[in-house]
Amino acid sequence: MDTTAAQPYLEQLMNQREQLLTQMAEQRGGKVGRAEQASAHFDNSQDDSAQISTEREIEFALNEHELAELQSIEDALKRIHEGVYGLCLECGVSIAPQRLHAAPQALRCLACQSTFEKHHPT
Repeated sequence: MDTTAAQPYLEQLMNQREQLLTQMAEQRGGKVGRAEQASAHFDNSQDDSAQISTEREIEFALNEHELAELQSIEDALKRIHEGVYGLCLECGVSIAPQRLHAAPQALRCLACQSTFEKHHPT
């Protein structure tokens, strides 16, 4: 897909990235990492150690999810700039526009994604 055809997806991805970065900053209370924020939060807690441990695990899981989502957006932006955006990673055919609108960071067409998920359950 050429850059002109990818323009709507580029804008959508840029908006998603900005929203995610804003959300991450708001949840952390600034530009500090979630781990640092969690550490500061839990160091002053009067909760028992099991509760603190569980809450820390949740914070770390959220951090991993956010970083993975941000990376998938960055990877999609890179594919746009390389001129390969919208092509299935597996079979090379064009990914349906409806799929790209729903998930602009999609790597695979629907058929290949279904096959991938069957062989790589989460």
